[in-house]
Amino acid sequence: MSRIFPSVVKMMGRSSHRMLSSTCRLQAPSENRYTVVSQTDGIRKITLNDPKKRNALSLGMLQQLQKDVSAVDDSLRVIVLSHTGPVFSAGHDLKELDIPVPVIAQVNGLATAAGCQLVASCDIAVVTENSKFATPGVQVGLFCSTPAVAVGRSVPRKVAMEMLFTGQPISAQDALLHGLVSRVVPEGKLEEETTRIAMKICEFSKSVITLGKRTFYKQIALDRKLAYSLTEKVMVDNLALKDGQEGIKAFVEKRKPVWSHDDDTAH
Repeated sequence: MSRIFPSVVKMMGRSSHRMLSSTCRLQAPSENRYTVVSQTDGIRKITLNDPKKRNALSLGMLQQLQKDVSAVDDSLRVIVLSHTGPVFSAGHDLKELDIPVPVIAQVNGLATAAGCQLVASCDIAVVTENSKFATPGVQVGLFCSTPAVAVGRSVPRKVAMEMLFTGQPISAQDALLHGLVSRVVPEGKLEEETTRIAMKICEFSKSVITLGKRTFYKQIALDRKLAYSLTEKVMVDNLALKDGQEGIKAFVEKRKPVWSHDDDTAH
């Protein structure tokens, strides 16, 4: 599943909301050395929980995060990645994990280097007004070349270069202006707004969301002509899904769709 986590692990080894339906599962929080994980209504919340080390990217954190993200569960619909302490920090490029469900970064503090990379790699990022984002490696003689991959694909080139060349943090509002994050909210509204977005996603077909996410990241790397060629085919495939047919039928019949959430075709 992951190309990047095993390689990094090998290298380092060498050196309260309403229910959406009565069938939703409530999973008690599980805590380990590095994270706290809970799942409710298909929303898995992974909280980076090593604040004394600023949630730093370590062998243990990598192994645990990989386990938490990839744990098989048919009811999983959204992953929310949060943190304890004032630093979001540790992370890597989640796109390399090929996670089929949307991932939301919930940030209240400082995200630097790999942490900034992680925010840039998430599908959605909800942050507080006092959050800041930086790629400060140049200040200690280690240019943030790896974080630059994700950051440089999220913000305009000149903004990315200023961040990389100076190491200076940008504010939450600047991060929003330049496209690094999705929205900025008051600290007291962070949990509420993140959960609202996650619950909205849970209202729709998991199979359709998965197909859409996978296709989006495929087409974004292509030129316009190839991107349209790819997405036109995917639209036909989407229409053939049971949930594609159900959505259209429900629209015509003016009722709420009943999603199957599987990848089966209608015929």
